[in-house]
Amino acid sequence: MQDEPIDPFTGDPADPAAGLDDPDRDSSLDPLTDVERQDVLEDLADLEIYQALLAPIGVRGLVIECEDCREPHYFDWDLLRGNLRHLLSSGRPRVHEPAFDPDPDHYVTWDYARGYADGVHDTLSEGTEDSEDEAASRD
Repeated sequence: MQDEPIDPFTGDPADPAAGLDDPDRDSSLDPLTDVERQDVLEDLADLEIYQALLAPIGVRGLVIECEDCREPHYFDWDLLRGNLRHLLSSGRPRVHEPAFDPDPDHYVTWDYARGYADGVHDTLSEGTEDSEDEAASRD
């Protein structure tokens, strides 16, 4: 008696999992360059800011247009953070699937999140400048 399920692709030359157990598979990928690594670290830092600003107003994560399948992929904050950390440690992205029935109203793009964060930063900076101007005029 067999304890695990029978592989329906055993012996099939079109096996979609062919090569997953190949020890040379990982060595064929180049590690991240210093620039790519820095980009991922910056994305992680940005992600923290975006989550801090957007989660309180109901945004659950980011939507990314997948280059491979041309479908939008919805990532909650923790999943996206985990994927970026995995990319840093392994040098390759995780295999992904589209989320099951996400509500697009609860996700924004990287560009939207960046613009929102920039707007908050500019607003806070203007408030600080106005306060400094008022204090200087009183002196």
